[in-house]
Order: sequence, then C-alpha cells, then structure tokens
Amino acid sequence: MIELLALPGLPEVRPGDDLARLILDTGTELTADDVLVVAHKVVSKAEGRVVDLGDVTPGERARRLAADHGKDPRHVEVVLSEAAQLVRADGGRLICRTRHGFVCANAGVDQSNASHPDQLILLPLDPDASARRLRAALPNRPAVIITDSFGRAWRTGQCEVAIGAAGIIALEDWRGQPDTQGRELHATMIAVADEAAAAADLARAKDSREPAIRVRGLHRHITPEDGAGVAPLIRRLEDDLFR
Repeated sequence: MIELLALPGLPEVRPGDDLARLILDTGTELTADDVLVVAHKVVSKAEGRVVDLGDVTPGERARRLAADHGKDPRHVEVVLSEAAQLVRADGGRLICRTRHGFVCANAGVDQSNASHPDQLILLPLDPDASARRLRAALPNRPAVIITDSFGRAWRTGQCEVAIGAAGIIALEDWRGQPDTQGRELHATMIAVADEAAAAADLARAKDSREPAIRVRGLHRHITPEDGAGVAPLIRRLEDDLFR
C-alpha cells in the first residue's frame, strides 16, 4: 500500500527561511522509510532563487524574442540567463535545455506562486544538492524528492516530475529480468522518482499551499546513501530524438 499525506500549515516561504524547520513545525512524523516530496517553489524561495522584474534589463535577443512571441522582454531575459540552450521558440513557448540537462518550458522560470506579481521563481541551482541538504537537516533522514511540473512529448497537460532527489533509487532497471510469462525484458526501466512526484501532486491542489507531501510505502526504493539523484532520469543527448 502507498499512502500520501499533504503536510498542513506550511507558511509562505521567504528567502533565507529554514525549510527543514518549517516542515518539522507542521508536526508531521517523518521516518527513515518515508519519502518527502517537495515542490521546488518553496525550495527555490528558501534558497533565494527569485528575481524581481524591476531589476532586469533585457538584452537585444530577449527584446527580439519577446516581440516575436508576445512576452515580457524582462521575463525572456531571465529565461535566457537560465537556459543552456534555447531548443525551440514557437507560439509563445520557449523550450529550453537548462544547466541541469532538463528540457522544459521557459527553463523552469515561472511566476505562479511567486510572493509578488512582478517576481519570478527560478529552479534551484543544484536540485540534487538541495535534496541532500534537506534530507540531512531532517530527523530520521527520510528520502527527499524535489519536483516541478513539466510538459511531455506526445501528451497534453503537465505532470509533476523529479528534478532533485536524495536517498531514493530514481530509476529502477528491469532489463534482463523476466516478465510474468518468463520472457526477458529488454527496455523496461521504471522512473520511480517521477512516479512518486506525480502521485504526490494528486494529494494536493495547485492552490492549496501544501507543497510538501509525505509518501509511505516506497521503502524498498529508499537507500541509506543519498545516491545519484535524478541523473539516471536525464536522457543522453545522443538518445534525444527531439533535439
């Protein structure tokens, strides 16, 4: 059985806040067999990964893209600063590859759940490191997954995925194992961290201000070591058919 519980009572997170302390103050029990799934917005806010649009001066490329796609040039400038590569710009969408290797809209730069109307929230600089720090700061060291909403190739709508992880096997490789009929599996790899992220998103509403979810029942995927984070989930460039 898998059980998901949204942690209640988490306040508005601001730069410099001790996120682990805020989580503990909810009074929710966390054990070594639990997975704590946290929306990246609160992690980014606590780490000061926010930008005020009034402090941004757009460059020529940002102004040109903004004019072509009906966007605020200051917002585009921040997106470009966070993008390792602009993969495609079409219909108002800027699809970028980030420094982390993620391919996503606007390099993960977003205004939703920002504390102020003219504020942007960026992805953590190193989400795996953020997950490791949060895990180390919590009693009993539960596994930690940090998430964001991504669009998906071939599918409509967004789905929560793991962008940082500590203490959980993010990708379970079943290749070489038999299926129920005894046939050898050749391609099956289960994105455990992504599936936990998506499940956790169902335990909260987008406007619920419940960014942290305790997940129980995934103990067989939890490791004492922090592990490789989400690196196993990132498709290699040479295998990326959409680049």
